[in-house]
Amino acid sequence: MLASLKTYSHLQHKKRKPSEYEIVSSNLLYYIKQGFEVNVPLQQWYNQYQTKSALTCDNWEKFVDPRETTYAKYTALQKEQETVVDGILQSIEDNNYDLELALSWLPHLARILPVLRYPWHGLQMIASYIGQMAPSGRIVITCLLQAADEMRRIQRIAYRMRQIQQIHVDFGVNSQMIWEQDPLWQPLREIIEKLLITYDWSEVFIALNLVLKPMLDMLFMSHFSHIAKRNKDYLLSEIFYSLNKDCRWHLQWSQAFIQMLMTEIPENKMIIMNGIKKWYPLASRAVNSFIHYFETGIHDDAKLIHSTLVQDYQNFLNASGLDVEMSAWK
Repeated sequence: MLASLKTYSHLQHKKRKPSEYEIVSSNLLYYIKQGFEVNVPLQQWYNQYQTKSALTCDNWEKFVDPRETTYAKYTALQKEQETVVDGILQSIEDNNYDLELALSWLPHLARILPVLRYPWHGLQMIASYIGQMAPSGRIVITCLLQAADEMRRIQRIAYRMRQIQQIHVDFGVNSQMIWEQDPLWQPLREIIEKLLITYDWSEVFIALNLVLKPMLDMLFMSHFSHIAKRNKDYLLSEIFYSLNKDCRWHLQWSQAFIQMLMTEIPENKMIIMNGIKKWYPLASRAVNSFIHYFETGIHDDAKLIHSTLVQDYQNFLNASGLDVEMSAWK
């Protein structure tokens, strides 16, 4: 008779009591080793865009989310976060905040804030696809929660847009047209649409989580937030500050993931670097479009924003274990 196990068989090698995160996130995808139960056309898709993807690893389960986020932990964290944003939004209504918004600020705000719903929805869809194709349950979970964070941003911005419409009825009504036609947004729309039809899961992960999303989050959640504060829109700045906590976790788990990949398979580093260099010009062009707009319209030192953003992005890559000198990529 076999000796009775004191823990789950796939976790007994740890020789300790497993954490809740280890229990609920380990070895969730049975098909990775044995394939699908039935040979359906979908299997060919996964074989091409997952199994044959450039990034490789002998054991994907070695990735650990640095926050060890379970669904229960996530809902507890977000309940606290949502309470903060709820309080800010309620104070806007209680104090007639929108009556005090500067008329000179409103056209700039209308050209940015409502339109952000569209690219952020793109980021949500792309994160969902990465999760669908990822070869480890732990990566699936982080992508699922990242996609949920993106939906949270969309919902909060939509709510804020509706608040402003109570005073300024036309605010944001042409946001779809701006997204589709305004030259300011077209470089960003181009890269997001290209990512939506890029199917190799590791390439999409590199392009989204290591290139486009870090740069966009730095641009809007940090620098545009600061611009809002300079224009006396203090509470929008506070909302963005709260939402940015989600974005910082997205950076952290992405760093942990690629560090694991490069430790396990050193050749992965070159694959990651090549992917970043491929997608960086498109992302940089999207960001530079807004830097130019800030410089000509709402910020008297937008060049400082650009240099700070580039340096912060380089610091993010270097902290991830990638030796990057952004000036060489101009």
